[in-house]
Amino acid sequence: MRRRDVLAGLVATGGLVTWGLMGQTAHAYDVTISPTSPQLGDTISVIVRARNGASVAPTIMANGKAYPSFPLPDNRFRAFVPTSPLDPPGRMVIQVDGSEETRSLAVGLRDRSFRTQWITLRGSGSLGTDHEFDRVDAFKALVTPDRLWSGKLLRPSQGRVSSEYGVRRYYNGEFAENYYHRGVDYAAGTGAPIVAPAAGYVRLVGRVADGFELHGNTVGIDHGQGLLSIMIHLSRIDVQEGDFVKAGQRVGAIGSTGAATGPHLHWGLYMNQVSVDPVPWRFDGFE
Repeated sequence: MRRRDVLAGLVATGGLVTWGLMGQTAHAYDVTISPTSPQLGDTISVIVRARNGASVAPTIMANGKAYPSFPLPDNRFRAFVPTSPLDPPGRMVIQVDGSEETRSLAVGLRDRSFRTQWITLRGSGSLGTDHEFDRVDAFKALVTPDRLWSGKLLRPSQGRVSSEYGVRRYYNGEFAENYYHRGVDYAAGTGAPIVAPAAGYVRLVGRVADGFELHGNTVGIDHGQGLLSIMIHLSRIDVQEGDFVKAGQRVGAIGSTGAATGPHLHWGLYMNQVSVDPVPWRFDGFE
């Protein structure tokens, strides 16, 4: 039986970790994962290079769930694996399967401390309508093939941050198990401008008059490849569905429509249907 020696190489530089197989008898994907030590709420970038020059996108799985991959220059493909405060910290297995040898890589997902709020609700409040939930759910499910963002995302409002991503809550003394604050809130005066954090197509416009009782006036932007921005509680909407907007273009104004205690923008950033922390996208960005 012919003996085959395979050396698994690990190189960590500049916030990236790359796994490759060194040896002349094996063909296996080179895989680069960033960040090297992700924490709850991070978006994990998985870049795969086919050593045999294959042009077919590999299948990328994380803990048994498949994520779409898209081509990059130099015979590479990338998938984004979202994480959230609801995920269990610890060992995460990322698997790459395709025309080359299957790679299974273990990544440590770090725990993270999120602030806790105690909220007292009085009365029934606005629970939202089926119409708005159906439209918002359909928007969050979008995964379109063209990448429209470039570099770091912009801050959509110059207001102060009044509530950060990931806040957990007790409502009337009972812990909300499946709740976390799915975005960042910016407090500013009614009418203050809101801009697109990146280029994209406006795929959702919802208004209070049309039944958006909970979200209020809403704009959803598709940045491509599963990256979506949703902006809610607006006082005014300056775009229409189907419009293409550039990064920094005004899309509306801050308000307090829907279930809001005061004028602010709630900006939610979604990747592959999961609300992720916008902060790394703003300050670090992805290739």
